Order: sequence, then C-alpha cells, then structure tokens
Amino acid sequence: MATLVFDIETSALPLEHFDEAQQEYLFRECEKIADETGREARRAELRQMCNLWPFTAQVVCIAMLNVETQRGQSLFIADDFQEEVDDVAPVKFIPCADEAELLEQFWDAAKSFNAVVTFNGRGFDVPFVYLRSAILNVPISKKNWLGYRFATEPHCDLAEQFTFYNVSGRDGAARRFNLDFYCKAFGIESPKSHGVTGGDVNTLMSEGKFRDIAEYCLRDVRATAALYKIWKERLEGVK
Repeated sequence: MATLVFDIETSALPLEHFDEAQQEYLFRECEKIADETGREARRAELRQMCNLWPFTAQVVCIAMLNVETQRGQSLFIADDFQEEVDDVAPVKFIPCADEAELLEQFWDAAKSFNAVVTFNGRGFDVPFVYLRSAILNVPISKKNWLGYRFATEPHCDLAEQFTFYNVSGRDGAARRFNLDFYCKAFGIESPKSHGVTGGDVNTLMSEGKFRDIAEYCLRDVRATAALYKIWKERLEGVK
C-alpha cells in the first residue's frame, strides 16, 4: 500500500484582499481595548493568526514523500516559476505560478497513494487544503482523509497517535508536544535545526526566499516520516 507523508506551509493573504466588512469582523475585538498599545498588540497577534485560517491565508508550499521509496516533491509558489527541475534527484523542487497550480499538482500526485501520514494533519493540514481547494475550485482527488478519527487508515495523524487520542489531556503523561520536541526525544534531526521555523514563512515570502520555505517544509516531512517509522516499529497497535 503506497503511503504519502505531507506537510504544508501557509501565509496570510494581504489585508487588501478583504473588504471593509471582513476586516471589521477580523479585528472587531481590538476596538474593545481602550489602551492603544494593547489594541495594536492584539491586532498584530490576530494578523499573525490569519496564517492559520484557510479563509485568511493561502498554501504557499506542500512537501511530500513516498514512505516506501523516499522519493517526492516540494511544490512551492515562486516568482520565477520557470525554474529548471532536477529529474534525477529523489525529491524534486517544483516552483508554481500560484496556489491553484500548486494544489492541482498536489492532488494529482495524491491520486497514486492509498494512505497518508501527517503530524497534526487532521486538525490543520487536511482541512486547510480541502477548504483552499474548494475556494479555488480545484478538484480534490482524495476526500476520505479526515475519515474516522480513531483509525490509522487511510490517515495516520502522528499527533493523535503519540497522545493516544488525547487520552490524558493537556497535563497528563501523554500530553501533546510539538514535532520538534518529539524529534529530539527520539533522536531525529529536528526540522528547526537549520534556523527556520513556520513563523518565518511570511518574512521569507516577502523577501522572495521561496526555495528556503520549500526546503524547510521538506525537512518537516522527512522528520514526520522518520517519526512514523518509529511509531510503526514500537507503538502501532497500542490501545
């Protein structure tokens, strides 16, 4: 059974993308803060949170690997989308003209896989790509990736598996940690070891450092694939 590991990076859409009513809706709670400094601080926080919502942000990169072959692609939006692709490398870095093209290529690749592995994909990546695809009218080739939460096929979400479906809440033995923390605990190279994090994506986009985003996203995917291997060998079947 062919298994796909994937991860996405997102970036907030420009404020001018939204009309006056939408902007008022997004930032209305700021107006309740009397202190100007506090009001602006909260506005900045909400602006950063816009990265997390598919109605206020776009997908700027999707990296993916075939678990069995370790071959894959890192699709990313770039100004220079005519960049040559290295057909020999196990992972191809493929620049795309826009988000619609990126999603189209992703769903075309996904057709070849029976199962998918993510880290927090059930809570973030999958609903995000579903909704962005719907907004842009991009056909979705795999509509069963949310499925039944307490099953690992077709979607194995490692954030669910390492918390045993949040069995002990926020403070118990199986509390949830981020991918970086799990990687360090299991001796896997952290995707953040190169000095880039998801919080840097907006800045990298504005600086035109599109390939840096694609490489960071791929590191996330490699780390997730390594963590999946450990889960398969040591924890699969634990109930």
